[in-house]
Amino acid sequence: MGLFISIGLVLTGIPVSATPRMDYQPRENLLDGRVVLVTGAGDGIGRVAAKTFAQHGASLVLVGRTRSKLEAINDEIKQLGSTNPLIVPVDLANLDDASSLELQNGIRDVFGRLDGLLHNASVLGPKLPIESYPYTQWKHVFQVNVHSQFLLTQALLPLLRQAEDASIILTSSGVGRKGRAYWGAYSASKFATEALMEILADELGAEPNIRVNSLNPGGTRTAMRAEAYPAEDPSTLPTPEVHMPLYLYLMGPDSREVTGQKLDVISWTKS
Repeated sequence: MGLFISIGLVLTGIPVSATPRMDYQPRENLLDGRVVLVTGAGDGIGRVAAKTFAQHGASLVLVGRTRSKLEAINDEIKQLGSTNPLIVPVDLANLDDASSLELQNGIRDVFGRLDGLLHNASVLGPKLPIESYPYTQWKHVFQVNVHSQFLLTQALLPLLRQAEDASIILTSSGVGRKGRAYWGAYSASKFATEALMEILADELGAEPNIRVNSLNPGGTRTAMRAEAYPAEDPSTLPTPEVHMPLYLYLMGPDSREVTGQKLDVISWTKS
């Protein structure tokens, strides 16, 4: 069986200071007519982002490992009156050229283009010193956090070029901007994510209809955060919903002139 599973319409150089701040109020129809793909859409920030994009008019392509979770968010989005999402159950740890191109073909057949790509999916991996870090887990973290981003972006760029105003957002981390002991492959993979963003933004600089930025959500009430900080009280952290104005800003047309930037939710909202 192929990657796509049928369930209705379901398939298995501007300075940062130029951006608006905490008073940014996205209009209700900000993403009307846009097609947006979100990885890691079954949980946490990805799930909230997908639902938020749909609430503002976008048609969604939901990519995640667990079909039941994607079907649940699919149902929630349909209840909002949005166009039926396409769901793509796929383990990014096993993504390859063939499945990436199959995804490209599926989106082209249904929509003909892609207006937004949010690379949200990540895995933490063990928190260990480099000296004792297992190579198999190092490879797994890089496959999900970096290699899948490369494969999907490479496959989907032709569709993004068909859009009048396309946005690629790569999810970073504080440990992707300053290394920290025991964060191992996760930290290194986020540095690689930042490099991928900068390379893409530079390469696409002559194409004004595609912009590329990275976004660091910071400490957020998610399962990954609880895994990384098991003793932390999650009630002290913001929920993913608090971050959505910046996600909407970067995905929508108001950020059309912003590319190659490393944005941070906390500093953006407090400025």
